[in-house]
Amino acid sequence: MRTPGIFSTLAMVLLLLVGCASTQSLQEYYVDNAENPNFLSLDVPASILKLDETSLSPKQREAFESLRKLNILAFKRTPENELEYLAERTKVNAILKNEDYTELMKIKTGEGRGVIKYLGSDEFIHEVIIYGNSDAKGFALVRILGKDMKPEYVVQLLELIQQSDYEGEGLGEIGEFLKS
Repeated sequence: MRTPGIFSTLAMVLLLLVGCASTQSLQEYYVDNAENPNFLSLDVPASILKLDETSLSPKQREAFESLRKLNILAFKRTPENELEYLAERTKVNAILKNEDYTELMKIKTGEGRGVIKYLGSDEFIHEVIIYGNSDAKGFALVRILGKDMKPEYVVQLLELIQQSDYEGEGLGEIGEFLKS
C-alpha cells in the first residue's frame, strides 16, 4: 500500500525540481564559456576608456563614476564552428528573452543587428547588456557593470564610450573582432 505513496512523492519532488530549474543567467554563461576556444573573453576596467574627466559635464562625470567595468565575450564565427555558433546564439537569445531584462533599444545595420537591455529597476541599474550579432562575423556580448547606475546614465555612458579616445589597445583579438 505504501508503494503508490512513494512513487507519488518522488514524482512530485521531480516535478518541483524541474519546475524550479531556470534558464542560465548571463553571468553563468560568461563563466561557462570563458575558456571555450571559440570565444574571446575579457574583463576591462572603466579606466581603460581614457576619458578626460575634466571635460565632462557634472551629469556625465556622475554617469562615468557609476561605471566599474565591462565584461566582453565574443564568439568568432568560422566555417568550422557553424553548428556551435548557431547553438550559442540560440542560448544567448534565450537568456536575453528573460523578463528580468528591460529592453532599451534595438539596433539594425547592414552588417548585423543588436539590442541594448538592462537589469535593474527604474531607480538603479545593476548592469547594461549590449548584444550584437552578425551572421558573417559572430556575436559579441558586453556587460557594463556599475554601482548605483541610473537609467538616465545609460545613454550618457554609451555616448562617453563612443567619444573616448580608446582605440581597442590591450584588447588583443577582441579589439580586432569588435573593430572589423
